[in-house]
Amino acid sequence: MTKGKIGALSAVLSVLLGIGIIAVRSNPSDAADSASAPKPALSVTVIQPVMRDISMTLTANGSIAAWQEAIISAEVSDLHLTEVNVQVGETVKKGQVLAVFSDESVLADVAQSRAALAEVEANLADARVNAERAQQISASGALSSQQVNQYLTGEKTAKAKVQSAKAQLDSQLLRLKYTRVLASDDGVISSRSATLGAVVTKGQELFRMIRQNRLEWRGEVTASEMAQLKPGMTVSVEVPNVGGINGKIRSLAPTLDVRSRNGLVYVDLPEAARHGLRAGMFARGEFQIGVKAGLTVPQTALSLRDGFSYVFRLGEQNGEPAKASQVKVQLGRRIDDSLEIVSGLKAEDRLVASGASFLTDGDTVQVVQP
Repeated sequence: MTKGKIGALSAVLSVLLGIGIIAVRSNPSDAADSASAPKPALSVTVIQPVMRDISMTLTANGSIAAWQEAIISAEVSDLHLTEVNVQVGETVKKGQVLAVFSDESVLADVAQSRAALAEVEANLADARVNAERAQQISASGALSSQQVNQYLTGEKTAKAKVQSAKAQLDSQLLRLKYTRVLASDDGVISSRSATLGAVVTKGQELFRMIRQNRLEWRGEVTASEMAQLKPGMTVSVEVPNVGGINGKIRSLAPTLDVRSRNGLVYVDLPEAARHGLRAGMFARGEFQIGVKAGLTVPQTALSLRDGFSYVFRLGEQNGEPAKASQVKVQLGRRIDDSLEIVSGLKAEDRLVASGASFLTDGDTVQVVQP
């Protein structure tokens, strides 16, 4: 290469370098802005809290129990059972024969009482005739007043004996009736202690029956919770792995337990047995106590950190990437896929719709249209 060519090339390079320096000096702010502009941490969509009507509920635990359980006992003694007609779990009707006692001795006592009654009735008839005759001839003086009174007293004594004999016969007939043990109401036999051939005493329990096969749920609530409840409220009762049913509050316990300070709520469960529920099952109940408006956000907008819930609120944008501020919130009730915000937000706040777990306080985000 000749000296002339080398000189020309050097001159061209000097001119280009001068032009670049001038361009940089003419726009110093553009270069600085480009170097200092923060890069958005995430592209996000924006949502706002939504005001919704939220069903207010209260939950409690308790047990399924019989509405009323009837004890069916022996009404006679010293007789042995000759028939036991029902078993545990059987449905019975009012008046159905559940068991039968031997009645031979009772029939003999009935016959004896009938004979005794017939005898005293005959004595009464004779005493009545004598008393009437004594009254008829008392005016003639054939009988003294003392003798007349004796005949009248004899009639009264005979009447009293007849009444006593009738009462004795009624007692024996009642014993005969009680040799057949009858169901006192419609229901389901829940226990049986009657044994064929056993000799029982009067008052001894033979059967237990759930009246009308009617069950209830007895939920345990605190004093403050009980103050929010009243008869007629709807309750959803569910037994884990079995099923659920809706019921209504029948009554509230008039007193609280002195140790736990909790009280019972009695909830009617119609057709509970058809839904597979049984007395003694543990169940969870949910009371519907009203409706209240509240702010809600989707669950995707929340981030759980260190045991607390947070959302990210966006600052003013003005066409630039927005700054996301971490805000601690207090959660309330769940409504489908959303959660109530009790405190920490306002209705006009702009929030990051999702991806909060990838952000930190003060990050810059790029807002995009959904």
